[in-house]
Amino acid sequence: MSQHAPGSVEMLKRLVAFDTTSRNSNLDLIKYIQGYLDDFGVASKLVPNQEGTKANLYASIGPDVPGGIVLSGHTDVVPVDGQPWSTDPWDLTEKPDGNLYGRGTCDMKGFIAGALAHVPAFQRAKLKVPMHFAFSYDEEVGCLGAFSLAEKLVGDVPRPQAVIVGEPTMMQVVNTQNAGGSLIMTFTGVEAHSSMTHLGVNAIHFAGDFLHWLNELQEELAQRKRTDIDTVPGHTTINAGIVTGGTAGNILARECVLTWGYRTLPGDDAWEVQRRAEQYVAELLLPKMRAKHPAANITLRRRSWVPGLKPDENDEASQLALQWTGGNRTYAVPYGTEAGIFRSHGIPTVICGPGDISQAHQPNEFVARSQMDACDAFMGKMIRWAEK
Repeated sequence: MSQHAPGSVEMLKRLVAFDTTSRNSNLDLIKYIQGYLDDFGVASKLVPNQEGTKANLYASIGPDVPGGIVLSGHTDVVPVDGQPWSTDPWDLTEKPDGNLYGRGTCDMKGFIAGALAHVPAFQRAKLKVPMHFAFSYDEEVGCLGAFSLAEKLVGDVPRPQAVIVGEPTMMQVVNTQNAGGSLIMTFTGVEAHSSMTHLGVNAIHFAGDFLHWLNELQEELAQRKRTDIDTVPGHTTINAGIVTGGTAGNILARECVLTWGYRTLPGDDAWEVQRRAEQYVAELLLPKMRAKHPAANITLRRRSWVPGLKPDENDEASQLALQWTGGNRTYAVPYGTEAGIFRSHGIPTVICGPGDISQAHQPNEFVARSQMDACDAFMGKMIRWAEK
């Protein structure tokens, strides 16, 4: 590989070409980034998962001193399965409307591309503080990689001054996000012929009871709308994402697995929903199942947890990012990112990156070229700040 650095859009094209859907390994992409950095003399370190099938990457450019800036992004993307794409999702396509189409363009390879394209500029600059890259795996399935990445990075480099998580915000500065939890519930019933319902326990039916209870809880929580934080909607939300179970239409289902989750506003009780779910199961639903058959059971386990982000904890990072965007206010968002994980290590953190979150996870996902230009301008202002 030559030492000629591609522009941000060309780099984005290279990154999009890697199918890093969360169910796949991200190692090919990580090895590409590692090789790219190596060609510029930038050493990087990997933080693999337990199986060695995926890895985080972090690297630093500039002096080995405190006060640096972490540029954080996740390398995985959501599936394209069943989505009606009009272009190849793994081949960046620019259309006359000025938009760049491809999976991950918005969420969130655009920011990673902008950071990597500026490696030569970081090296040429007379940086007084370092620039750190922190690229993770499996954000889309629960921010699984970021916990070990943040721990390793914070323990290995002088204390950074701020973290910029480059999720799509239209290059606006976000300093507030919801917390989020994902859970897996397994309903175990007892099989029987569908004409002999008195002999068995249909796991799907009881999962349905639990879903009805979740709907009622959601309606209750929606009445607690807050006006002090400008998220939409301004209350805790619940979503049942996956339901699987049963073997045939004429057999009482022995098993039903429900994957569901919730998001709470910063400052709210982040454990209320899970706590109340456990109480409902233990006191009402499971006894009802076992009254039909003592072998019935319900288990609940946490799949993932993402901490929230409070505005009053991140003023230092907010003020810096506002300088580099030219903005005059910060925003709150209802979705979760890796920002809360970095903030849990005591580093002021904000979310700011190219693209519109409404494009995330959609068919024909895109990022506007003008957004990539704005990200380039952000990087340039950040470099000039780091030289002072």
